[in-house]
Amino acid sequence: MWGRVITRNHRSRQEQEEVNFNSEAMTNFIIKTHRPGTNYSKPHLFILNKGLNSGKPQKEPFTNSFVILFQHEEDCENFYFIAFSLWQTKFWHQFLIGSVIPFLRLQDFKNEFTPRAKSMMEEHEQHQKNIAALKALEQKENQFHENLKLINDIRRIIMYRYCNNRL
Repeated sequence: MWGRVITRNHRSRQEQEEVNFNSEAMTNFIIKTHRPGTNYSKPHLFILNKGLNSGKPQKEPFTNSFVILFQHEEDCENFYFIAFSLWQTKFWHQFLIGSVIPFLRLQDFKNEFTPRAKSMMEEHEQHQKNIAALKALEQKENQFHENLKLINDIRRIIMYRYCNNRL
């Protein structure tokens, strides 16, 4: 009897690493541990899983990260901003374990990300407005950083001219 229970509850490692979320309101996605050197053909994003920045999303792989695979690029972009919002609000800090280098467990991430993403996407119209606002802010931030670089370049040029004209 116990053997049957264990057999029924036993899952393969592949099943434990992947989460497929099926819902009419949401898309299908798979969450698993990223292995360095792996190339993904489907749209994807990476989530840092070690350190105090755990939960940080990025399009390029981190050394220690999870990967979320999507069917469509639009879904990937939507979930990027959900993950970004959760990271910015330090949502994942409550799930960090470890005393020297804290890390986020894959199972904790799966258990919390899926329902959180679903609840954030339930009000589709508001979700789209939030995504548009976050994109606009990201664009403004990039312009701001570009302007700072230009200001520093001009400052360097003025200082260079000033120093060279005095000699």
